Amino acid sequence: MANPFGIFRDDLRTVFDKDPAARSTLEVVFCYPGLHALWLHRIAHFLWRHKLRFISRIISHINRFSTGIEIHPGAIIGRRFFIDHGMGVVIGETTEIGDDVLMYQGVVLGGTTHEKRKRHPTLGNNVVIGAGATVLGAITVGDGARIGAGSVVVQSVPPESVVVGVPGRVAEAGKPTLALEHGKLPDPVKEAIEHVLKNEEQLVERLQRIEEILKVTSTPSHATKKKGKSAKHQDMAHG
Repeated sequence: MANPFGIFRDDLRTVFDKDPAARSTLEVVFCYPGLHALWLHRIAHFLWRHKLRFISRIISHINRFSTGIEIHPGAIIGRRFFIDHGMGVVIGETTEIGDDVLMYQGVVLGGTTHEKRKRHPTLGNNVVIGAGATVLGAITVGDGARIGAGSVVVQSVPPESVVVGVPGRVAEAGKPTLALEHGKLPDPVKEAIEHVLKNEEQLVERLQRIEEILKVTSTPSHATKKKGKSAKHQDMAHG
């Protein structure tokens, strides 16, 4: 069985590793709601596993009230987990979170069914989830994956990949990333539109060359046709 004091010590050290704003142990212990929420959850989860469900839910409720972070006591959370800021984070009952996971404020790990079964996400190790992202259903987020801020993920994510957008799309796969730099995240929708516009431009250029070779004049525009019809009607009226 893992040493609980070693786990709590790892949680404390993780804050310094993942938050450059952390200055002292005293500040981290008393001023980091993400750390408080995790520690209270570890106590609530211990009681939950020992069938003390009501007491564990009371601790979870106090946790939510005092930190703004809602973690169901049934959720399984690995070592060195860190919630940065944390306000508005919701983690459902059957969620499973691996080691060394980083999560920002407003993240929701939610379910998509009312049945009493596995209905929340499973996160691998070294996963990073950006602010306001939503991960729904009994899906798996692979080791080392990065989910951009505001993304809505409803399908499983491959390891070492980057997901952005609504619904979430894999923008990069199989590329290990050390940080979630939102200013450098790819935009698959923009790339697709640019690809279509580029192909259209190439097709127009090819059509123009073909018309030049065949000495074919372009089809008159709608405005030209309308003007021609108006002149014809005027001639008929004068006639």
